[in-house]
Amino acid sequence: MDYVSTRGASPRARFDDILLEGLAPDGGLYLPEHYPRLQREQLQRMQPLAYAELAFEVLRPFVEPMPAQALRDSLRRTYTAATFGSDAIIRLQPIDSRLTLLGVSQGPTLAFKDMAMQWLGHLFEQALEPSGGELNILGATSGDTGSAAEYAMRGRRGIRVFMLSPFGRMSPFQTAQMYSLHEPNIHNIAVQDVFDGCQDLVKAVSADLEFKRRWRIGSINSINWARVAAQVVYYFAGYLRSVRSVGDPLDVTVPSGNFGNILAAHVAREMGLPLRRLVLATNENDVLDEFLRSGVYRPRSTEQTHHTSSPSMDISKASNFERFVFDLLGRDAERTRRLFEQELARKGCFDLGAEPAFARARQGMASGRSDHATRLRTIREVWEQSGVIIDPHTADGVAVARQHLEPGVPMLVVETALPAKFDATIREAIGRDPERPQAARGLEAKAQRFVVMNPDVDALKAYIASHCAA
Repeated sequence: MDYVSTRGASPRARFDDILLEGLAPDGGLYLPEHYPRLQREQLQRMQPLAYAELAFEVLRPFVEPMPAQALRDSLRRTYTAATFGSDAIIRLQPIDSRLTLLGVSQGPTLAFKDMAMQWLGHLFEQALEPSGGELNILGATSGDTGSAAEYAMRGRRGIRVFMLSPFGRMSPFQTAQMYSLHEPNIHNIAVQDVFDGCQDLVKAVSADLEFKRRWRIGSINSINWARVAAQVVYYFAGYLRSVRSVGDPLDVTVPSGNFGNILAAHVAREMGLPLRRLVLATNENDVLDEFLRSGVYRPRSTEQTHHTSSPSMDISKASNFERFVFDLLGRDAERTRRLFEQELARKGCFDLGAEPAFARARQGMASGRSDHATRLRTIREVWEQSGVIIDPHTADGVAVARQHLEPGVPMLVVETALPAKFDATIREAIGRDPERPQAARGLEAKAQRFVVMNPDVDALKAYIASHCAA
């Protein structure tokens, strides 16, 4: 399997070449040159498989020439009951007769990001071991990516993590989960900006190819293809464990901020998984909802980005969206490059509403937005009706899913995090705190270690260089 850039100016590469990379050298994002297609008979054979074995079948075409046994071993070490709470790894939890939660938040940091990050930790260490090389991971987080990355990479030989987060804009639990890590290879940088500013800094450093190569800068954000690929697996698992027969209709709703989670659902469907409709849910930062309704992609400024009670979705420039547009345009790299390098810079938006491909995409996708009042009401209703407590992001998903239910078609809603991470919002909604796992109790009382930085790319480079050279 070769990989190509969405902007077309980088040479083709293999999985081993892009594993430790973020952006392609031309500023685009890597995608496989084609999506492997699985037939119904193959899906039927996969239906009874354990999660690690299912992951092997889904991921093997993407990671060649990695030896099959090396892939299988890494997956078996990753997807264990000790790490994810049960042999099932994922959890299907009905909340009424038509809606079921796809629980992918049972990992160490109580968020869906663990499903990919834990595997990447094994892959990165495995890739570096033969040469004894080093990797400096640079990432940005709106709340959950950072902790998942740090918990997956802490203490690993040859790996440092430099994680940017928006200062004062995560929940207290999310903040403590990251900043209370004191391992010497973990560096938390609180940027005095919103998440999009943090993400811009990561892209600016990645665009400096000389700096990137000198300090072996890699990425663990969802701009890293391996992360998206790992997330594809749980859509296969969710579908195959939900339906009686392969081919039965199933819709899925995905709370989305950076477009990585729903991109994985799109890839799964392109691979032949018979998901009927993909429903994207946003919060008040509704750039992606606006696009799917109108065809207009119009990122917001820092001042226009809302600080909400579902903070991991407080994103107005979705990095993974470029991969989707590339596919939408029939993989026209030159057109994709013009849209993201020229039209966005010149006009601050672009419009694909008149594209025939957009009309076709709308037939298999839908979207909606939620707000604080809707979020609280949905948490309260789900609790009163089913006894299940959901987190604010999942509540956005449930609220939007209810708008798009159709007779005879069940709906999966991706549970993006456990409610313990957002106890203030849960308390406001139902008047009680969610239960915390034992390991997470007293987290906010732990000493925190982080530095505060202005959104200055030169200051960030200097910080990275000083800690890599030490």
